[in-house]
Amino acid sequence: MSDSARLIENLLYSYAERIDTGNLEGVADLFTHGCIVTTPEAPVDQVLAGRDQVLGLYQNSVRLYPCGTPRTKHVTTNAMIEVDDGAGTAAARSYYTVFQQLDDFPLQPIITGRYHDTFHRIDNVWWFDQRIMLVDHLGDLSRHLLLELKP
Repeated sequence: MSDSARLIENLLYSYAERIDTGNLEGVADLFTHGCIVTTPEAPVDQVLAGRDQVLGLYQNSVRLYPCGTPRTKHVTTNAMIEVDDGAGTAAARSYYTVFQQLDDFPLQPIITGRYHDTFHRIDNVWWFDQRIMLVDHLGDLSRHLLLELKP
């Protein structure tokens, strides 16, 4: 794996780590130079561009508990990363599974899907350019999200 591919893989995992620790500011930082495109499953189909809009999305949609976290584990797998080092661009497709557990909610997968991401390099640093989150399977999201996804 190239150095650039490894750095991009680390971005994928940084997203999961930051959201699971309740670091919504840190999640938004990853999209300082990028956007999230919501899909038809989301309550509103739109493009959220830049740090502030992405932060607003997560603050208005992710339920945080007194411990400061959403009590989730986002597991990212099957990452296929293609890098064009000369152009300073890359693309990745990966799977995600989100698990959640609470005192009165047994450990279980609550959603699965795919990420379709593009990246660009600015001043020798890789950034998310665009993330599309596709939903494949919905479980009980009532303890994780503050909004309802369409099946």
